[in-house]
Amino acid sequence: MKKYFALLALIFLPVGITLSHNAGPSETEPQLRKVKNNAFKVGEYLKYRIHYGIINAGIAELTVEKKTTRQNRPVYHMVGIGRTTGMAEWFFKTRDRYETYVDTEAIIPWEFIRDVNEGGYEIKRHIVFNQYNHSAVDLKANSQTYKIDDYAQDLLSTFYYARCIDTDTLVLGQEVPVDMFLDHEMYPFRFKYLGKEILDSKFGEVRCLKFQPLVQSGRVFKEKEGMTLWVSDDANKVPIRLQSELAVGSIKVDIMDYKNLIRPINFR
Repeated sequence: MKKYFALLALIFLPVGITLSHNAGPSETEPQLRKVKNNAFKVGEYLKYRIHYGIINAGIAELTVEKKTTRQNRPVYHMVGIGRTTGMAEWFFKTRDRYETYVDTEAIIPWEFIRDVNEGGYEIKRHIVFNQYNHSAVDLKANSQTYKIDDYAQDLLSTFYYARCIDTDTLVLGQEVPVDMFLDHEMYPFRFKYLGKEILDSKFGEVRCLKFQPLVQSGRVFKEKEGMTLWVSDDANKVPIRLQSELAVGSIKVDIMDYKNLIRPINFR
């Protein structure tokens, strides 16, 4: 169950604290990139239903809470919450909370908090990124420092960065790369473009871009995970459905509510 909350996604540093190892850029440090964001704004709210057949298994919610600052940079504060519902509470009770602070220009994280309890298994992370010197510190792991790649994303910021990628020139089979820092390691991640498709949703039919999420294991990208992602074929690029095939049936994550998008989704 936990990977479906994670993929939607799929943290608190007190304002008065400053970290010398994460100071802003000096005059000799490079400027950060600028990424055009036409996909989301403050106040956006997305809610998803996770279900196996007719059985409701959980709910996931994603919110762009506000604008604030981190490392003397303007950032979006995003929050992702996942929880099991119904019968799933009996055998795998899950309470997940993710927060990220994403640079409004570069669309990269400066801070990430992960606080999850999945069937009694707890994970707590508080990552402070230094995107200038390519390092990250986990305040929940004895402040250990880890090397990260250029413009590394966290688990939640990946969701928002991917929505800013220009898809107008994609060709069938093309892979869109996103490198993610997760559990103290870098994970090369890819979205393989599978074309366009009309998808039936709670709100009506909607034209979508279809992708296959690929995660690297060693040096090989797994293409037989049976997982497919549909996002609205517009500037919003809102995920409409995530589906994973199982030996019997499939698990689906479907949009069930949304508010305060930059522009309407063209449901029909």
